[in-house]
Amino acid sequence: MHRDLVARLIDAGTMRRLTEIADLDPALVLDDFGTPEARTALAGAEVIVSSWGCPPLDEAVLAAAPRLRAVVHAAGSVKHHITEACWDRGLQVTSAAQANALPVAEYTVAAVLFANKQVLRFAAAYRLRRAPHDWLAAFPGAGNYRRTVGVVGASRIGRRVLELLRPFDLELLVHDPYLAPSEAEALGARAVGLDDLCAVSDVVSVHAPELPGTRHLIDRRRLALMRDGATLVNTSRGSLVDQQALTEELVDGRLAAVLDVTEPEVLPADSPLYQLPNVLLTPHVAGSMGGELHRMAATAADELARYAAGQPFAHRILPQDIHRVA
Repeated sequence: MHRDLVARLIDAGTMRRLTEIADLDPALVLDDFGTPEARTALAGAEVIVSSWGCPPLDEAVLAAAPRLRAVVHAAGSVKHHITEACWDRGLQVTSAAQANALPVAEYTVAAVLFANKQVLRFAAAYRLRRAPHDWLAAFPGAGNYRRTVGVVGASRIGRRVLELLRPFDLELLVHDPYLAPSEAEALGARAVGLDDLCAVSDVVSVHAPELPGTRHLIDRRRLALMRDGATLVNTSRGSLVDQQALTEELVDGRLAAVLDVTEPEVLPADSPLYQLPNVLLTPHVAGSMGGELHRMAATAADELARYAAGQPFAHRILPQDIHRVA
């Protein structure tokens, strides 16, 4: 992991707990498995506690770690460092993705409620007028009562979003090819096709994983299906949305958007999305930030404690599921 991440990720209490659970050197932080220091550490390691920036655990790394049995990832996706060699070795892998899903879902729910309330448009109009105005007449469609919200992907985050939105007077739709209608109903939503979801939702929120088959899942045709004035929320990955087609819709003013991720990850400085009044653009901050990082470290400590006690991981990732997760 990046060396400066440890102080941000692990608070003092969790660090004490980690050192009590296992023979762990808090000062040993590796971002290159090829150094002599890394080779010495790998030779005796039974568990790797990883986070963002961890180099790939390929065959060469595993050959230098003959005792390695598990990887506890104190972050979300493991796709960047868990290789086929890890599954071939039979390593147990766990992730704090569930902990990281919570702030993403909270960000999304705030975005959904603000979108239906048309907060961006209210704020832009108020900024220009700076005077009393008949706001009810200007925005007759604003509000969350009986609005329709479509969730694309019943992932950890998608499910949490549905759970948090259930108390509101909203109609909740969900699209996920792996989700049965009965499971959708248990989540408080109705399972529909993706085209139908785009066509009838006031807000479309994207929570599918980044896979070859999900690239431009929300493409030009599906953006065109969305209602005039509808909002697209993307806290997943920028590649799931056709960025050029979305930009054209947003510049035209037909749609609004809350985008925490884009393609490319940082838009060019001359992108119109930085200035549009119908766009809220944030720099990939929906996930764990600041003190929220400590939740992921605490989750990793919990998993390490389970391993030390001979118990199964609570959030184990299996090789057959890797194509379905972020």
